[in-house]
Amino acid sequence: MKTRAALVREEKGNFQIEELTLGDLRPDEVLVKIAGAGICHTDLISRDQIYPVPLPCVFGHEGSGTVEAVGADVKKVSVGDHVVLSFQSCGTCRNCLAGQPSRCINIFPCNFGGCRTDGSLTYNNEGEQIHANFFNQSSFAEFAIASERNTVKVTDKVPLDILGPLGCGIQTGAGAILNNLKPEAGSAIAIFGCGSVGLAALMAAKLAGCTQIIAIDLMDERLNMASELGATQTINANSGSVVESIHQASGDGVNYSVECTGVASVLRQAVDSLNNTGTCALVGAAPPGEECKIDMNSIMFGRTLTGVIEGDAVPDIFIPQLIALYEQGSFPFDKLIQFYPLNEIQQAVEDMEAGRAIKPVLRP
Repeated sequence: MKTRAALVREEKGNFQIEELTLGDLRPDEVLVKIAGAGICHTDLISRDQIYPVPLPCVFGHEGSGTVEAVGADVKKVSVGDHVVLSFQSCGTCRNCLAGQPSRCINIFPCNFGGCRTDGSLTYNNEGEQIHANFFNQSSFAEFAIASERNTVKVTDKVPLDILGPLGCGIQTGAGAILNNLKPEAGSAIAIFGCGSVGLAALMAAKLAGCTQIIAIDLMDERLNMASELGATQTINANSGSVVESIHQASGDGVNYSVECTGVASVLRQAVDSLNNTGTCALVGAAPPGEECKIDMNSIMFGRTLTGVIEGDAVPDIFIPQLIALYEQGSFPFDKLIQFYPLNEIQQAVEDMEAGRAIKPVLRP
């Protein structure tokens, strides 16, 4: 079938809308008509080849939509179901079998290979090789092919076009708090970076009962949003020593910190902001091989640094939980969203990079 999709043809190139041919479904695959697709930082660093995804490629990994067709072996969803598309995992490695799909040993080829794991392509464009299968969905398009494994059935009582970001960015931030750090009620936390991941972490920290929530960013507009969502204090990182300000505010340092920028110097700040039994969760995506200097004594005296991928979530469980919290009014992630039509994707990207939009969502 024909579908319009946003294609990147060269490193750091623009997203351009083209009509492409989507191939036939395999027995374990699902065809989804996209209602909304969030734009994430990972789409952009892959476009820029910081993560080496083969080009030309259709990106997009925060899709939501309606099931249009299912392969012969699919049991989890049916035609007409509302779904969110999340990350892919192999399902057969020891971590997947232990219920930790975000720790999948094969997570990079499953999500960044630009093709099915057997090397085949979902797009056939008159003989031209078009890569897709980005996070096993490539949802910057009118239609996307996913597998049963990374398709999550959701309620039809919530607007479908807002749900895509739950598949990655919102799930990552909220899961870093609720699934990994699990802060005690009354604890103090510092969140470095107030994009969609950081603000999702902030909302989850409020849910968990953190009574001191310090948000750090370079943009006052994002800090204002952080205050609206529950931050008890905000710090513009241009205003002086962030670590000193956090220690002054918290006494001996915070119990928890979350690093959402992927910048080595900010990770150092996030670790140094902890008290001597605190834990820092690293969720920001850095270039492969990026290194950070950490004071070894800061770790030896009891601090912990842990990495978090996709919020340590099992999407079939966690995404419906987040939707239920949204329905209760306690997780208003829709406040982060700004909608754009698919053909304005380049404008949406530019607005996101300039800080004018926190979570652009495309509506094909």
